[in-house]
Amino acid sequence: QVQLVESGGGLVQPGGSLRLSCAASGTIFSLDLMGWYRQAPGKQRELVATITSGGITNYTDSVKGRFTISRDNAKMTKNTVHLQMNSLKPEDTAVYYCNAHRITIANGKRNDYDYWGQGTQVTVSS
Repeated sequence: QVQLVESGGGLVQPGGSLRLSCAASGTIFSLDLMGWYRQAPGKQRELVATITSGGITNYTDSVKGRFTISRDNAKMTKNTVHLQMNSLKPEDTAVYYCNAHRITIANGKRNDYDYWGQGTQVTVSS
């Protein structure tokens, strides 16, 4: 069973920076897609950024130019993803969740698996 452990959340002033990390364990396979979602109070969970095993990234419009998602390439840490968050705004305040997605093909059938971390709080406030 894949487990995701997040770290790096906290309280920061507007304009500040934080770096989130997420390490996956329990699999020897490279996870096809890893990313970050967030959920603010009273709102639905939304995608923040994703990165494929090949390094292709995708961002929601509100974080483009401020957030950078990256992924470790070393063999032993290839399922570790980071989110560098700069120029943080109060509206970035939310619980941030790490997500991992894996696709397998068995007997011609595709199977999709989703895994979630426990979430880490990010609060942007003066």
